[in-house]
Amino acid sequence: MVEFLMKPKVDFAFKEIMMDEKARIGFLSAVLKIDPTEIKETKILNTYLQKVHEEDKQGILDVRVSMNDNTEIDIEIQLSELRVWADRSLFYLSKMYTEQIKSGEPYNVFKKCVSISILDFILFPDETEFYSCFHIREDKRQFLYTDKMEFHLIELPKLPQELKDDKDDILLWAKFISSERKEDFEMLATKNTYIQSAYKTLQVISQDDQKRMEYEAREKAIRDYNQGMLEAEERGREEGIKEGEQRGREEGIKEGEQRGREEGILGMISAFRDFGHSDAEIKTALIKNYNLSGNDAQRFLSEIK
Repeated sequence: MVEFLMKPKVDFAFKEIMMDEKARIGFLSAVLKIDPTEIKETKILNTYLQKVHEEDKQGILDVRVSMNDNTEIDIEIQLSELRVWADRSLFYLSKMYTEQIKSGEPYNVFKKCVSISILDFILFPDETEFYSCFHIREDKRQFLYTDKMEFHLIELPKLPQELKDDKDDILLWAKFISSERKEDFEMLATKNTYIQSAYKTLQVISQDDQKRMEYEAREKAIRDYNQGMLEAEERGREEGIKEGEQRGREEGIKEGEQRGREEGILGMISAFRDFGHSDAEIKTALIKNYNLSGNDAQRFLSEIK
């Protein structure tokens, strides 16, 4: 039998991998472009964002990490297409940022907040690079307004098929997260010691019966959600077609009635002229019989010279 291995891009599996401190340090150092030795400590934080008021929207993060310099990091994986992802990640990071301060404290208590989004869909179709990093900058001169908020984005569908640069740590990690075959995991583990640690963790959790049940439940929930979205889209399309057909029939009837009315007006003008009536008399008859304005009656008279 083929050894069962979880897919790292399923959020349950990714969270479990990030529980391994060595894997966590390696992933963060790759995305943040810092030397792993500079990361002295990372802590997994509570992933529920605070609700100040009862009506506030609750935020739940996939993995929330605090580093030795107090930088807080939100790592999220999204498998289903969500076009408002930029707004969502901004909302979550803003919540992380604002809950650092308490009443009466000065603004210098704020620490840097970083969002890392791993998407299994394309958010920016006009861009070809799989990795993007965003800051708040001045539009023209491109200097930083503040470095306290930072957004990293990995779009897995844009990954190159072949691994051309085995020194690009972000590419290696993105490949690992998107992989499903044992031979791919093993190859990537030879390229990076931190990915090797992540792969060992993946093997361990994949053979844990309880964790496998939780993983499969999560995978089923994702499939059910995607199927529900697909069916909702199909129902919407079918209803749209029916509504369009009905509207077309109604518009066709109206258009036919309008054409018949206009032909009746023009026929009346021709008949009245054949009987020698003046245009003034015909105009009066049109206004009376077809409830036309004087201008509309004149327009029809002008069509038949």
